[in-house]
Amino acid sequence: MNLPIYAYGCPVLRKKGVTVSPDYPNLKEIIYNMYETMYNSSGIGLAAPQIGLSIRLFIIDGSPIEDLKPAKFKQTFINPLIIEEWGDEWKYEEGCLSIPHIREQVSRKPELKIRYFDENFTEHEATFDGMIARIIQHEYDHIEGRLFVDLISPLRRNLIKSKLTNINQGRVNADYKMRFAK
Repeated sequence: MNLPIYAYGCPVLRKKGVTVSPDYPNLKEIIYNMYETMYNSSGIGLAAPQIGLSIRLFIIDGSPIEDLKPAKFKQTFINPLIIEEWGDEWKYEEGCLSIPHIREQVSRKPELKIRYFDENFTEHEATFDGMIARIIQHEYDHIEGRLFVDLISPLRRNLIKSKLTNINQGRVNADYKMRFAK
């Protein structure tokens, strides 16, 4: 099922997600619906808060990114914990399905180590770098109640304030279904 993406200003995007248990109701269906929603929105990542669930779950499929290493990276992350991030920060332009039509330069560390469970509740600990690390950090921020606009300078935030207000008030056209703050 293609679900609406919760827009900037929705309170669920600012809540820290709760831990998911293996018997969480309809978990497999939620994950399936998240992938369908992400693909229908032309996204490369989606976190549960973006579909209105304040839980520690996000998905990634970096296939649309050229020169991604490893190629065609697709993964479900349940109860992830970033253990460590390192390296010299690098800037890259990020966007977000919850904040349509806004892209900003965000600094992030290039490498990370993360512990997580996959969709079968098999535990993994892995190291990622480059674009995959960036996508993971962006989605991880969602389950921590942070958005990429929180990581830009106050000056840049001030310059896009009216655009953020418009999104918050539902005055934005996206190519996918959205749910706006009341």
